[in-house]
Amino acid sequence: MKHTLKNVFHSPRFLVGFIIFMTILLTVLIYPYFVTRDPLQGLGKGFLSPGTYVSVYDANNTGTYRVELPEADDNRLESSLPVKDRQTMLDYLKAMGADVTGLDTSNENFHQLIEVWKANYSDADAKAKKYEGFSTQAKRNELRRLNNRLSTDVSVPMSVTKGEGDSATVSTVATSDYVKVTEVANAITLPLGTDNFGRDTLTELVKATGISLLVGLLAGSIATSLGLLIGLLAGYIGGVVDDILMFICNIFTVIPGFVLLILIYSALGTNSRSITTCAIIIGITSWVWTARSVRSQVISLRNRDHVNLSKLSGHSLGRIVLTDILPYIASYVVMAFILQVSSGILAEAQLSMLGLGPNPNELPTLGLMMNWSKLFGAYTSSNAWWAYFPVILVIALISFSLNLMNTGLDQVFNPTLRD
Repeated sequence: MKHTLKNVFHSPRFLVGFIIFMTILLTVLIYPYFVTRDPLQGLGKGFLSPGTYVSVYDANNTGTYRVELPEADDNRLESSLPVKDRQTMLDYLKAMGADVTGLDTSNENFHQLIEVWKANYSDADAKAKKYEGFSTQAKRNELRRLNNRLSTDVSVPMSVTKGEGDSATVSTVATSDYVKVTEVANAITLPLGTDNFGRDTLTELVKATGISLLVGLLAGSIATSLGLLIGLLAGYIGGVVDDILMFICNIFTVIPGFVLLILIYSALGTNSRSITTCAIIIGITSWVWTARSVRSQVISLRNRDHVNLSKLSGHSLGRIVLTDILPYIASYVVMAFILQVSSGILAEAQLSMLGLGPNPNELPTLGLMMNWSKLFGAYTSSNAWWAYFPVILVIALISFSLNLMNTGLDQVFNPTLRD
């Protein structure tokens, strides 16, 4: 055993896959000890982009520090001018014949766009010439408001009222006044923002990864156990038992496993679709290829000399299978289990994407997170990449790591693949 494990961990492919998988697994186990927030707890409304969010009220009641940033005023102006207004500026400059070569609405060309605007725009000219696309009074008023905003001194201090009634005080906040985020009473960092329900995406993703791994492990255990049992019986006993078991396998083979999974799972009500139920149904619909493969391995072993010697010694069927056959196919069973785990995770994700996943009110899964992103337009109208791309990445990493581990084991135990 020690020598076998040494060879396994000397396989580069297995080692890389094992490290990736263990990193994901350890993150799932350790993260909840540092972040105890409920993964289904809503923190806000709708998609919030990744970043640190600070309470404005509490920020005004903390200590202030004077910080002079060279480009602070330009950055404020840049952040206050959306792409729509920048496009309006470009369209007007083009209409009046100004040179806008190389200019666009990006931040890289923002300052050049402002310079060209200030050099060419005037209210009187816009009113007198009525350029194409800006001939109406509403359009000219929009240009005037836009120009006034660009002309406003963004460095002017603002007044802030604290308290109410007679105890209210008015203080001045300069643009050089800054607060330390660590001193604000209520601040939260959301590395992956929030989803459509306002939930912390990272916390939800970690929990969903753990649940999906649990589904995969349970489904893989069931599928591998069923396949191993049926394959051992069919391959070793043979005869009528083999014919009956292979007839059942052929029936399951004719009906595509995922279609059968959909039919069985869709017959259940939403409240009956628990995590355990999902794993069990996935397991009992995906054992066929394991059974057929194990059967073929057992057929090649049942007439070996050591097996015949055990038969002549009067050993029982169970002992022969467990001591003389199973150890020889143990490596294959482990590889089959790894593939079954990967298939179980992907099957759950596919079910959930179709709206047939586990009850969404209980616990999140990777598939449910993808389904929510689809239903609420995370990758269409909202462009909230943080709500779906990390989920895709985690699913890909889990499948990639498990397949690497399987390939590495195959290289170790299959002599024809050794270098």
